[in-house]
Amino acid sequence: MTSQDILRLDAITKRYTPHGPPAVDGVSLGLCQGEILALLGPSGCGKTTLLRLIAGFEHPDQGTIYLGQQPVCGPCWIPPERRDVGIVFQDYALFPHLTVEKNVAFGLQSLVRLGSLNPKQVQAQTQESIALVGLTGFETRFPHELSGGQQQRVALARALAPRPTIILLDEPFSNLDVQVRIHLRQEVRDVLKQVNASGVFVTHDQEEALAMADQVAVMRQGRLEQWGSPEMVYTAPASRFIASFVTQANFLPARRTPQGWETELGTLTQVIQADGLPPADTLAQGEVMIRQEDLALQAVDQGLLHVKSRQFLGREYNYCLATPSGHTLHARLPISQVIPVGGQVNPVIPPHPLWIYPSPAPEA
Repeated sequence: MTSQDILRLDAITKRYTPHGPPAVDGVSLGLCQGEILALLGPSGCGKTTLLRLIAGFEHPDQGTIYLGQQPVCGPCWIPPERRDVGIVFQDYALFPHLTVEKNVAFGLQSLVRLGSLNPKQVQAQTQESIALVGLTGFETRFPHELSGGQQQRVALARALAPRPTIILLDEPFSNLDVQVRIHLRQEVRDVLKQVNASGVFVTHDQEEALAMADQVAVMRQGRLEQWGSPEMVYTAPASRFIASFVTQANFLPARRTPQGWETELGTLTQVIQADGLPPADTLAQGEVMIRQEDLALQAVDQGLLHVKSRQFLGREYNYCLATPSGHTLHARLPISQVIPVGGQVNPVIPPHPLWIYPSPAPEA
């Protein structure tokens, strides 16, 4: 643990049943002051359980969690109310009978009882937090008089008001429509950066994690599959699962030959293996990853690929393609390049190195 770490998890494990698989399985990671961490993964992977462990709503079976340099579980137990964390719930959890101002001030009342704040300081920190999220002038409104995005801002202001060590957000944008979600996630990031607050948020949205976080922790079946910057996770996926879940890439079966990796689309020579896995030259066969945006297409009369369908996505088209063997590939092309459904194309494989992964084991 370094002096800069605001959060550190050491081998955290949590089971809900004695003999069942762990919901969180030996997770270790850290977060520096002022950074935002995304816990990313499919439903049931353990990311919300991990957030609840950090908050103190669950007891781990093994491992230690540190906030700052202070252990809060493991050799000791610090209850949630004493962990100095702010929490923004998925459903906002605002009090419907309280105004915006009173909702935000609610979390400060315990500090008044402890003698840490006086009423004037409560008023000042409440107003400061409301202004920080852009809701000045809304102090006397009730939650039902606000939009979903405004309610989320109130929840964030309430979490920020006590000036906690870290902010925890549980899928904070999942109840909002797309445009509000995109706008608000940038606002939340800007607010946290403005006050140099550290944050951990749970999401199953890959784009949201990559856009908002400084660090991304990808989870699967309770385990931490990869942890690093958004650029690292996207460009150098440590496993086939991450390559599929985060980048939504294509996978092309390949066989190693003296000339390179032979596929039904041609022989590829620039192939590398993900870190932590056996070198590519030790594999006899595998699957080459080709990102959708890296696969270019050339319309021809007789081509290797058949265009099965085309989706208009606004800025681009997504083409669904069939290989001679029946594999499905996807390519994203600018709307200036229109290829008719039913047409034939040849793939243009990018010249830069491609990642290869061992072929997945057949399902039982």
